[in-house]
Amino acid sequence: MIAVIKGDIIASRKLTDQEKWLSPLKNLLSTWGKTPEQWELVWGDFFQIEIDHPEEALQKAFIIKTLIKKTEPLDEQKKISPIDVRISIGIGEKTYTGVKISESNGSAFIYAGEKFDALRKEKITMGIKSPWSPFDEEINLYLKLAGTFMNKWTISSAELMHAVLQNNTYTQQEIGKLLGIKQSGVSGRWNRANVEEALDVEKMYRKKIKTLLS
Repeated sequence: MIAVIKGDIIASRKLTDQEKWLSPLKNLLSTWGKTPEQWELVWGDFFQIEIDHPEEALQKAFIIKTLIKKTEPLDEQKKISPIDVRISIGIGEKTYTGVKISESNGSAFIYAGEKFDALRKEKITMGIKSPWSPFDEEINLYLKLAGTFMNKWTISSAELMHAVLQNNTYTQQEIGKLLGIKQSGVSGRWNRANVEEALDVEKMYRKKIKTLLS
């Protein structure tokens, strides 16, 4: 079983300098695999990545979202980035390996594509499809509720969440040093970003998917 993440950048044309998000996203995906076998970024703002360990898929989706949400606009007075990301996760089999990920096939790819197409109709920005309908129903509910604050993350909140997700053993003090802010500043951002709630969703996903895969 693998996971496949499909995504696109929402309102990408609102930024005249596409490199503000494009280069960081390419750099991030490069740390997770090789292109074009394991990931591709095509049509300017559409990307796809294969994840060997499905239990890591939601954390990686959150990391991508925070990376995009912390992209600063030209107007430095704006606290929220003008762009966001739409992400689907498909969990299933891989039955064919192509030279490019876009040529590979299997239920994981099909599920990711089907859920991605459904996201626009559902007017949500993140969702999952797997062989287990009860699991999908539960996790998608959590993601829908989490979206009420994740989609409103400010640049500073997304910056904090990005650091937390990539350094999950760090204390608030260590996160503060990483970001160059005081621990009291981290504490304030922590609450405003709903860090604990986002981490709880990721932990619950990880716990349930491990049980299903065992």
